Amino acid sequence: MSDANTPNSPPNKAAILAIILISYVMIVLDISVVLTGLPKIHSELGFTDAGLAWVSSAYTLTFGGFLLLGARAGDILGRRRMFVVGMTIFTVASVAIGASQSSAWMLSWRAIQGLGSAILAPTTLALLQTTFDEGEERVRAVSLYSAAAGVSATVGLVVGGLLADWLSWRVGFLINLPIGIATVVASRIYIHETSKRPGAFDLPGAVASTLGMAAFVYGFIRSAQAGWDVVTLATLLAAVIMLGAFVLIERRARQPILPLRLFADIERSGAYGARVLYISAMVGFFFFTTLYLQQVAGLRPALAGLAFVPATMLHVPFAIVVPRLIRRFGRNAILIVGMLIGIVAMAWLSRAGVGSNYWTAVALPMVLIGISQGLTLSPLTSSGVARVNHADAGAASGAVNVAHQIGSSVGLSILIAVAAIGSDGLSGAGLTAYRVSHAFDAGTVMLVATLLISFLTIVPAARRQLQSQEDVAPTECAA
Repeated sequence: MSDANTPNSPPNKAAILAIILISYVMIVLDISVVLTGLPKIHSELGFTDAGLAWVSSAYTLTFGGFLLLGARAGDILGRRRMFVVGMTIFTVASVAIGASQSSAWMLSWRAIQGLGSAILAPTTLALLQTTFDEGEERVRAVSLYSAAAGVSATVGLVVGGLLADWLSWRVGFLINLPIGIATVVASRIYIHETSKRPGAFDLPGAVASTLGMAAFVYGFIRSAQAGWDVVTLATLLAAVIMLGAFVLIERRARQPILPLRLFADIERSGAYGARVLYISAMVGFFFFTTLYLQQVAGLRPALAGLAFVPATMLHVPFAIVVPRLIRRFGRNAILIVGMLIGIVAMAWLSRAGVGSNYWTAVALPMVLIGISQGLTLSPLTSSGVARVNHADAGAASGAVNVAHQIGSSVGLSILIAVAAIGSDGLSGAGLTAYRVSHAFDAGTVMLVATLLISFLTIVPAARRQLQSQEDVAPTECAA
């Protein structure tokens, strides 16, 4: 029997891609699978109304905060080794969450699960980048990776609602056990270990970034509950100070978790900023649409989950054909069209209110949301790792994922704060409808800003790259 793990043997790219996609589906799924099950979690574990928000935040904050450290660990200790470590932590934490008997227990293990994801996510993207050759092969792999991310977010809402109504919200976490074991075994068979490289871990940088983001999330969520008082403003100021300290630490660190040279390329910098804003709007779509469907439209969790199906109908088909569309129309055109469709969809959703028809006010713009995600996420991912050498592959993939998690946590907290403005005196379905509408208005503004950033950074850089390739080609022919 041949050893698929021997360094000299050619990699089984299909098997590696399957391992990467399954792992990333698990990560993203656990961000959204709890949303439609929150009412059941609230009653079973005795959460307070305010504490319930941390079911998601405990996961996304440790996920986003330690992503860069996880990426560096893969570079230094070997990517297969860290894949196994990350998946093991994630799987054990999933089982512990499924067995939760108290809110404190659940939040503790949600944070640990986020740590496992922080190791796992950048490792999967780095493996994708180093396994598949640059060009059409990598574009196709990145397209499937991006499709997995977008679809998993929506599928998690559907599955979470069905499980909460028919079985238990706990099943969504317990099912990770057999899948986690299978991927660990498969990784040891099919993934070649990368060589260890000398290096140091930038723990101060990881702590500063995590505390800074946590303070931002707490400050904005608190503003929605207590207003812009001294404590809220002090918390946000502390967040700015911690993130400023993070930048200084990275400038002076011998081996920073986020090499600032990544931002020397304007396309990569633009892609990170655009991703933060785009994901902020899209996570806001999932969060606030869930509230609208259950608290305004009056749907049960199972039906609320199924009501998200229109968002997935065209997401996968469009994500799969993105490589072909890019070859025909160019990456810039696909990116811009995807963002424009997202702007139209978000503005349309903002018109939904009490008594609105589901099909015209929610389902149809959901279809456009799915198309937008299918067209946009793959080009943004490609731009985020453009022209990165293998030594920085882990750091670049970590930066892409950090941008994603900043949008998921800090971005969502900003939308929650904006949604609460001017809602005094409202109650019940009218209050929820008001907040949902204002959140989608803010999400529309975020998508417009995403489009502007892309026009100013990604599009010009890609044009210059294409022009330089065209200039080189005649020279090579003449030679």
